[in-house]
Amino acid sequence: MRSVTYSMGVSLDGYIVGPDGGFDWTVPDPEVFRFWIDEIRGVGVHLLGRRLYETMLYWETADQDQSLDDAELEWTGLWKPLPKVVFSTTLSAVQGHARLASGGLAEEIERLRAEPGEGDIAIGGATLAADAAALDLIDEYRLVVHPVLVGGGIPFFPQRERRVDLELIETRTFSSRVVYLRYRVAR
Repeated sequence: MRSVTYSMGVSLDGYIVGPDGGFDWTVPDPEVFRFWIDEIRGVGVHLLGRRLYETMLYWETADQDQSLDDAELEWTGLWKPLPKVVFSTTLSAVQGHARLASGGLAEEIERLRAEPGEGDIAIGGATLAADAAALDLIDEYRLVVHPVLVGGGIPFFPQRERRVDLELIETRTFSSRVVYLRYRVAR
């Protein structure tokens, strides 16, 4: 069965964006960017909330940008054809290899898990991940922790009054002092 993973950059104090909505502190150096390229290779479908979908729209046409380096072109070549499911109550259409979710989150994940296919079901966006966590649908949390305290904003982890035991299965420290932590939900 395909795993459901939640992976994003996060500040040391636990936020994916700061109080001003900025996330410039998550801009990856070449080593971390290579990690993200390798990470996306293991994804079979990406579930996104509206805000993250709109942020990632750049990559749908980025291959036309003559200033991209080889790594950015490689990322674009992987991201652009990747199937995406967008959860939004305000969008009426999406672009590229994306479709609007036709059902609820649990139903979409159940359907995707039942379909033949390779790769993880990745969730992007804190709001969508919080909904998935509340339904106990996340199998792995993958944090790319940046050495910065932003003091508030949108938290990586859902603020639920429920304990979730985790098992550390992988760590990695990058030369930029960014740390990758991969946890499996203990069930």
